[in-house]
Amino acid sequence: MGLSLLFTGDNAHARMHLDRAIALYDAAEHRSLATGIDVDTGVSVFSFRSLALWMLGYPEAAVADAEQAIKEAREIGDVATLMYALTIPTWTHVHCGNYDAAKMRSDEAMALADEKGALFWKATGMVIQGCVLTLSGEASNAVSIISSGLVAYRSTGTTIWVPLHLAYLARAFANLGQFDEAWRCIGESMAAIEATNEKWCEAHVYRVAGEIALMPPEHDEARAEQYFTHALVIARAQQARSWELRAATSLARLWHDQRKLGEARDLLAPVYGWFTEGFDTPDLKEAKVLLDELA
Repeated sequence: MGLSLLFTGDNAHARMHLDRAIALYDAAEHRSLATGIDVDTGVSVFSFRSLALWMLGYPEAAVADAEQAIKEAREIGDVATLMYALTIPTWTHVHCGNYDAAKMRSDEAMALADEKGALFWKATGMVIQGCVLTLSGEASNAVSIISSGLVAYRSTGTTIWVPLHLAYLARAFANLGQFDEAWRCIGESMAAIEATNEKWCEAHVYRVAGEIALMPPEHDEARAEQYFTHALVIARAQQARSWELRAATSLARLWHDQRKLGEARDLLAPVYGWFTEGFDTPDLKEAKVLLDELA
C-alpha cells in the first residue's frame, strides 16, 4: 500500500503505511525471509520511506532512512537486498545534492550487478550516474549514459521510474542545445505518467519543461509560467513540499527577471518558511539566495 500510494502521488498516506510497515517489521523474525522473497522487507520500507520523506519536505529524515536501508542491507549480507539498497534510496542522495554519495553507491551497485548478471540493477545504476552527470553540468556524458541505461532498463520490461529518467535526459539534451530531443523526452515522460498513473514525479517533469522553455534564445516565458504554475498545483495537491519548493523557486526567478518582485517574494517566502530542516541542501540554499535578492 505504501509503495502504491507513493508512486501514484499520495505521499502523506504513503508515509502512514510505510510507518506502519516499519512498526510491524521484526528483524529477528523477518530477515531470514529475504532469501525467499528476493529483497528484505525492512530494507525496502526504509528505502521508499526515504523518498516519501524527501518529497514531504524532510530531507534530513530522508537521508537518515537511506542510510538505515544500506546499513541493514550490509548487515543482512544478501546480495539482492544490497543491490536494492545501493540504488533505490540513492535517489534521495541525488535529490538532496549528495552527488558523491550517489556515484559511490551506484558504482558499487553496478559492480555487484555485473558480477551477478543482474541487468535491471546495472541499468538502474547507469541511469542514476547519468542523472548525477546532468546535475553536475556534464550534459554530453549524461545523454550517452542515460540513453544507454534506458535501453537496458526497458529491455527488462519494466516501466516504473521511466518518467523521472526521461526528465533528466530531457534536461541533458536541453543543456546541449538539442531542444527537439529535449521536448521529445518531455513528451514521452508526460505520456508515460498518464499511461501508468505514476504521478509521484509529475510536478518535477512539468517544472523541467518550464526550465527548458526558457533556455533557447527565443525563450517562451508564457509557456514556462504555465508549466511552473501547473507544477505548483500538482505538488501542492500531493503535499510534495520539496517539488513545491523547486517549482516555486523557478516561478519566482522568472517573476524576478520580469521585475514582479513582490509577487515573487509572496510566492516563495511561505514555501521556504515551511521547512524546518535541510537548509544545507542545494534546493533550500538556492531559494534563500533568491529570497535575499527579493528582499
